[in-house]
Amino acid sequence: MMRTLYGASPADVAGMDTERLRAEFLVDGLFRPGAIEFVYTHVDRMIVGGAVPLANPLTFGNGADVGTPLFFTAREMGIANLGGSGSVTVDGTRFTVANRDIVYIGRGAREVTLETDDLQRPARFYMNSVPAGADIAHRFIASSEAKPLVLGEEARANRRTLRMYIHPEVAPSCLLLMGITDLAPGSVWNTMPPHLHERRMEAYCYFDLAAVDRVVHLMGRPDKTRHMMVADGDVVLSPAWSIHMGAGTGPYAFVWGMTGENRAYTDVDPVAVKDLR
Repeated sequence: MMRTLYGASPADVAGMDTERLRAEFLVDGLFRPGAIEFVYTHVDRMIVGGAVPLANPLTFGNGADVGTPLFFTAREMGIANLGGSGSVTVDGTRFTVANRDIVYIGRGAREVTLETDDLQRPARFYMNSVPAGADIAHRFIASSEAKPLVLGEEARANRRTLRMYIHPEVAPSCLLLMGITDLAPGSVWNTMPPHLHERRMEAYCYFDLAAVDRVVHLMGRPDKTRHMMVADGDVVLSPAWSIHMGAGTGPYAFVWGMTGENRAYTDVDPVAVKDLR
């Protein structure tokens, strides 16, 4: 079964308490051992998913929950492995996927099977799927193929390496962008300074956090910010009208996925830190 989240407008968020804010914009419980979990959000109709295959493979492809004959009749997807080595098989073509590798699945795929190589360290697959209007070939993107961008400053505790995977400069797609950002030792801030994507939404999946740590994720309009405490494996949905930035109490990384009007990564509206409220 697929859960559904409907999102909210900026005016709605102003009156939300912590419980309501988390219910609308935070997805937890995606990585259940031996199961696939999907959440359909009306924020640009992105689907986020998690899967942890154990002894038995996990398979999906039916389109009943999205109203089409197949899941990929009108969708594309990126699958990132955040755990031990495993495999992703798309219509009979098998990709061996190590930690931090990503598989792009284009429109028209019929069946996807997810497997784990070592039950002592199972694969942990994180998925972003968005509507697609073009047929793009499936592709495996190793972590070594991703394009790195080093951003930020150690002195400002925001030094980080952003790696582009599903991106026009690395692997094409219809409207999906996807990559992984790692913070340098001693840095805590991500996506700093903050910005808005007026033409795109974004989802953050935080991972590699210790059980005792949290990321303080900030969202909302620049002049009316809100925060959520985010644990390992949690996903935050960031609508186009919301800033997104955060600071961790310990080391962490995150997968970013975007969709909207374009694939221009630099199409952002910066927000000065002094203007945050």
